[in-house]
Amino acid sequence: MSQFLIRVVLADDHPMVLTGLLHTLEPVNTVEVVATCRTVSELVTFLDSNPCDVIVSDYSMPDSEFADGLAMFRYLRRRYPDIGIVALTMMRNAAIIRSLMALGIRTVVSKSDPSGHIVTSVHTCYAKGSYLSPCVEEIMSSPLTEISKKLRSLSTREMEVLRLYASGMSISDIATRLNKSRQTISTQKISAMKKLNVKSDVELLKFALETSLVSDGGRAPLSTDRCS
Repeated sequence: MSQFLIRVVLADDHPMVLTGLLHTLEPVNTVEVVATCRTVSELVTFLDSNPCDVIVSDYSMPDSEFADGLAMFRYLRRRYPDIGIVALTMMRNAAIIRSLMALGIRTVVSKSDPSGHIVTSVHTCYAKGSYLSPCVEEIMSSPLTEISKKLRSLSTREMEVLRLYASGMSISDIATRLNKSRQTISTQKISAMKKLNVKSDVELLKFALETSLVSDGGRAPLSTDRCS
């Protein structure tokens, strides 16, 4: 009888993180790390021609063609529906974690948790179960703050539009990416800003940074021509 192995691909743009993940998973006799990737393009190139059971990927891959992590994970979920995905994150934003779970990614691990949770998450993901590491569980079980309530009031599309806009994309760029009209995207942005009681693009960017909708290093400066 052949040995049971879960084929895992690791994706993170930080070499030290990849080294740490390898150090954690390589001794596990039920896991085989078949590739490590530092960009989304490397990941896609490998997956298009090689078998894999589980992807362990960082939420933020700043050099990717995607404006944010949710867009990247949505793409991976659609392109590889039979491959399990473990999301790694440093974010403490419950709304984003809920959005990941809404995509069907039910295995989320915080980089703040001990590395052993990676092993548990890989096995759980392969078995098509759900697993949130302790830090993620804490975030999800915390009482809703006023900001969290506002974020929860957003539809999935409204949140996506806000994230893309706050990351530096124009209304036209977002419309093209999401295959929607400019009017639709503009309406969704205005609706979301009203729900959040955000009255300007400057306030929107500040809110996005404070709530981890975008990272400071992953955004473009606000400019007036992005409204077009």
